[in-house]
Amino acid sequence: MNSADLGRRVGVPSTALFTDQYELTMVQAALKAGTADRHSVFEAFTRRLPEGRRYGVVAGTGRVLDAVENFHFDDEMIGFLRQQHIVDGPTLQWLADYRFSGDIWGYPEGEVYFPGSPVLRVEGSFAECVLLETVILSILNHDSAIAAAASRMSAAAGGRRLIEMGARRTHELSAVASARAAYVGGFDATSDLAAGFRYGIPTVGTSAHAFTLLHDTERDAFRAQVDSLGRGTTLLVDTYDVAEAVRAAVEIAGPELGAVRIDSGDLLLVAHRVRQQLDELGATGTKIVVTSDLDEYAIASLAAAPVDAYGVGTQLVTGSGHPTCSMVYKLVARAGSAEPDAPLVPVAKKSLGAKSSKGGRKWAARRTDEDGAAEAEVIGTGPVPQELAGRELLVELVRGGAVVAREPLEAARERHVSARAGLPMSAMQLSRGEPVIGTEYV
Repeated sequence: MNSADLGRRVGVPSTALFTDQYELTMVQAALKAGTADRHSVFEAFTRRLPEGRRYGVVAGTGRVLDAVENFHFDDEMIGFLRQQHIVDGPTLQWLADYRFSGDIWGYPEGEVYFPGSPVLRVEGSFAECVLLETVILSILNHDSAIAAAASRMSAAAGGRRLIEMGARRTHELSAVASARAAYVGGFDATSDLAAGFRYGIPTVGTSAHAFTLLHDTERDAFRAQVDSLGRGTTLLVDTYDVAEAVRAAVEIAGPELGAVRIDSGDLLLVAHRVRQQLDELGATGTKIVVTSDLDEYAIASLAAAPVDAYGVGTQLVTGSGHPTCSMVYKLVARAGSAEPDAPLVPVAKKSLGAKSSKGGRKWAARRTDEDGAAEAEVIGTGPVPQELAGRELLVELVRGGAVVAREPLEAARERHVSARAGLPMSAMQLSRGEPVIGTEYV
């Protein structure tokens, strides 16, 4: 089973080779040293937010659960590892039997996070946990970056409709993951059919300039589209002359025309002119959709324009300048032996630079002020203070190797709306700034 089963069943191939070679060679060395079975705790977190960002958004959790569930080595993979002499025979035997049997806790998808937040905590033997590092980070770093950009664009849009349309600007599989993350972050629909099929995200789309150019006249193109798709369709009006195209669109579709799309020019000026023209022609219910290299700043600049929806591509699927969250996956505690009752020992890398981390299995809670707004991300390794009880952020995701926290994608989307609303108002500012709340360690 995978998260797509909540909508449509989509096969997920093994994720076992979505990893780096040194994960496997560490397992080999640990098996030989007798330390592979030591109970260990790994945490995924980021030491800082991307420059200028005020909060992060957790996305990809559902995909991580799929990846963990499907992390196994089939005969062909084992053959490849043997042929390439990646690891020795005993390690190959261990890998052939691999299934994650540990526990995973994490921030629920759609939640916001800050520097140091233990976004994901993975517990089990050293060997079974260390193998998951690369695939977990590749998913969380990508999806959380896209969701953060989507969240900023959603805030800038002020309730207007947002359409993800970046499939042609990224890897074909990344496009599907991007559409999913964008939906978590506040987008309403995608143009990518694979994302709609796999995750149940609403899909939209009508025509491009090529369709207009195919026909002898623009009117012929509009007439063909309306005859096929109905009067509620969206007509692209900037292939030639916008004013003439709007006039032709309303004459052909009537005042029931669903929308017009503008893909070039001074969008602020053109949108005002088109709105005035539509109203004068009696198409007062026809909506205006704008596209053309939009980002959160361009969306904010159009706040005063009579725009009903934004279509965003390149800037969204590249994280609007920050395509990764720089999350890391670090061992923070391990047992002193492989004995079941061996106590955990906090461990952490020491560094003179900015790569230091804090050891120990952590909990996290968000302290709020008297008005209910978040004022601090509190992280600790001991007992949770009584005043923070019930506000812990980590939830159980996997118990004994079994996923226990499947949820519809809509739940993550709704959670993000709530989480973002709980932040101070300054979180919605697009100007560069520090994290909107600080991180406190207790």
